[in-house]
Amino acid sequence: MNTPKAASPKRTSKKKSTRKPKVVEHPLSSESLFSSREIGWLNFNRRVLAEAEDSRNPLLERVKFLSISGSNLDEFFMKRVGGLKRHMAYGVSAKSSDGKTPMAQLQEIRQFVIPMIQDQAHAYNKVLKPALEKESIYLLSWKDLTDKEKDSVKKYYNRNVFPVLTPLSVDPGHPFPFISNLSISLGVTLKHPGNEEKLFARVKIPKVLPQWIRTDAESKDYRFISLLDVIKENLADLFPAMHVLGVMPFRLTRNADSDQDQEDAEDLLEAIEEELRQRRFAEVVRLEHGPNPDPWMLKFLMEELELIEEDIYETSGLLDFTDLGLISDVNLPKLKFEPYTPVVAPAFAEDGHGMFNAIKMADQLVHHPYESFAASVEKFIRVASEDPKVLAIKMTLYRTGDNSPFIRALIRAAEQGKQVVCLVELKARFDEERNIYWATELENAGVHVVYGVVGLKTHAKTALVVRQEQEGLRCYCHIGTGNFNVATSRFYTDLGLLTAREEITNDVVEFFHYLTGRSLKSNYQNLLIAPVNMFSRFKAMIEREAEHAKAGRPAQIIAKFNNFEENDIAVALYAASQKGVDIEMIVRGFCCLRPGVPGMSERIRVTSIIGRFLEHSRLFYFRNGEKDPVDGEFYLGSADWMYRNLHARVEAIVPILDRSLKEKCWEILSLCVKEQRQSWEMKSDGTYVRQNSQDVGLHQTLMQIAKARVTFVDENTSSSTSSISE
Repeated sequence: MNTPKAASPKRTSKKKSTRKPKVVEHPLSSESLFSSREIGWLNFNRRVLAEAEDSRNPLLERVKFLSISGSNLDEFFMKRVGGLKRHMAYGVSAKSSDGKTPMAQLQEIRQFVIPMIQDQAHAYNKVLKPALEKESIYLLSWKDLTDKEKDSVKKYYNRNVFPVLTPLSVDPGHPFPFISNLSISLGVTLKHPGNEEKLFARVKIPKVLPQWIRTDAESKDYRFISLLDVIKENLADLFPAMHVLGVMPFRLTRNADSDQDQEDAEDLLEAIEEELRQRRFAEVVRLEHGPNPDPWMLKFLMEELELIEEDIYETSGLLDFTDLGLISDVNLPKLKFEPYTPVVAPAFAEDGHGMFNAIKMADQLVHHPYESFAASVEKFIRVASEDPKVLAIKMTLYRTGDNSPFIRALIRAAEQGKQVVCLVELKARFDEERNIYWATELENAGVHVVYGVVGLKTHAKTALVVRQEQEGLRCYCHIGTGNFNVATSRFYTDLGLLTAREEITNDVVEFFHYLTGRSLKSNYQNLLIAPVNMFSRFKAMIEREAEHAKAGRPAQIIAKFNNFEENDIAVALYAASQKGVDIEMIVRGFCCLRPGVPGMSERIRVTSIIGRFLEHSRLFYFRNGEKDPVDGEFYLGSADWMYRNLHARVEAIVPILDRSLKEKCWEILSLCVKEQRQSWEMKSDGTYVRQNSQDVGLHQTLMQIAKARVTFVDENTSSSTSSISE
């Protein structure tokens, strides 16, 4: 076997990490008490993939779900597999909640991922492609094209693709090339005429170009061929006079688990920028390739990239399902969910400072995307930035997106001389670069920018507006479950409370002092703040429910959030269940608690809701002995019941005090608990069983309720106006 020799050291070799991973092993770690976080997450992604397989969903939405399942799996390998590999590299042997070492977890992950990859390929090849063809959408290979189409695509290739390509060979004069994260490449085995030595070359499939090419834009049919297939078919043009012996498409995934010690960094902005630079060259954690790989080439890549057999994954589907976004965007409305326009709550219908009057008169609870984010939360900050009576605006920004109206509003407010403070979380994973840019823009406009509490990631979703009114200064605030992000507000379900209650706003003022200064306040009156009092308050409320049940009083807990892995909270819930507390948990992602175990968690039920919108809201309910369930306690905010959220992040949870808003929260939770169309029930062994009702489903129901609520209010308003005028 002939292997090319590189002229310089491999750029992909593993660098020395600068920080040993911090891993907390719970003293009760055990498979009998807790289920696997990693397998729980993979089970969640399998539920997403099931949406692609579900014929009840519109066809192009199913294509989108397949794309999402691919994107999710990429992130899982970058973060979770990358982290576990770093633990092994450092010799960290701390066990997971279910009592497994990092090596055991990696083995278990691989056993689960291989069937999932096969299921993705089956969904693409055997389910979605045939269904698309019935709707005149064809995903073709080169051999499927007509001669006319081949001529057209060849012209496109020569004009738009060929000049962009850069073939990189490996020989004594050319080192092994750097291969970027999540990029698709064509590995090419070459031979020089008259020389039997095999040579390796790599051609990157450029992401700057559309990954699917429509063969005839004038045709009524949608006929596409992938850019990869087009380049593969025309490889000879890149290597004139050379013999192409073999071609193997492959894709790399690199570790995105940080090994930088940011706690000791003198300049956090500089430290994050350096981490982003290093991430580009992080070690490879996965290599994907198609069927029938070239053994010589695969061995060569494994040696150069320092990979083992367990890092290699073969697929008969696409190497990158996220490229299907172009297909799911085809303009065929009949194959998509019916468009939904969020309703505008009557309280926010007025322009100008009427919004402040509405919030001052009564607390306002907004439920996105059913109720408009633009007309409520976005408007709140925009109106504040323009109102001459507003003296100060303070916000936390975690993931705000591109071209953010919140950034524009804060800059406008600062230019008008208002006191503007913005906490920008630089450590928001995969949004670091964007957040660095916005932090710089805000600073240049005169906004006071802070990066949060040292050693903690600020995940709270809070905004504070201080306004000069006739009776003196009044504070208004927003506390929510989701980011100040216009794009995600359209397809994430989130809740937000807008209030001027002093018992809430006084705590929010103190909270921002904690974020921007050195406040060590620990006795918040109403807010639950992590890592200050949130864990202890939640644990105490769970234990209080257990005491109510023991005494024969009504006791119930309903908790809705994204992920669950906080073992002490789980143990408290087990104890409450054993004392008679009925516990419903709606956990979209992974859940490390084991429900329904005789003698331990018989009264705990866990469900996961997957569908049109991403369930992102965090809403907590404690019956607290009340006869009427609406009189119980409701809380919403930014935190999941995760160790990281309760102990290693800055989070904010707020109580709902207005009874009419409690009724709205109870309605939401009741619908979630009863949901049968979009829900999956978790079994004690960690597996999930789908509830296959033919009902319209939670998301459709909430859209209908939101529209009916606004229509009802409008009709009542019209009726009242009519009677007054008469």
